[in-house]
Amino acid sequence: MDATLTFTVTDDDTAAAVGSGTLPVLGTPRLLAWCEAATCAALEPGLPEGSTSVGTRVELEHLAASAVGQRVEVTASSTYADGRLHRFTVAVRNLGADGGPGKVVGTGQVTRVVVDAERFLSRL
Repeated sequence: MDATLTFTVTDDDTAAAVGSGTLPVLGTPRLLAWCEAATCAALEPGLPEGSTSVGTRVELEHLAASAVGQRVEVTASSTYADGRLHRFTVAVRNLGADGGPGKVVGTGQVTRVVVDAERFLSRL
């Protein structure tokens, strides 16, 4: 279970816009959201009907800046699965002008648990 998603950094994705600083560069909360989106994309094709997944643990290092307009590639690779529990390694890179992978922006792990959506929401 792997997935790769590509995003372009916009003004709405900056640290200044998401409240994690004042600089006009990719904010860590948005980077995290993109990593989670990649793990969801990796899991989704195999989910039973009526199921979804929820994030339960994240470890993320934001290693380099990405400017507004920069294209960023986020890859989630399954490293562990046991029943409903799924762990992914995530890797984030700025894409070069030629579309090839460039500088590593972030790395980490995301853990998700598969749940029945209706049952999950009924417990709130």
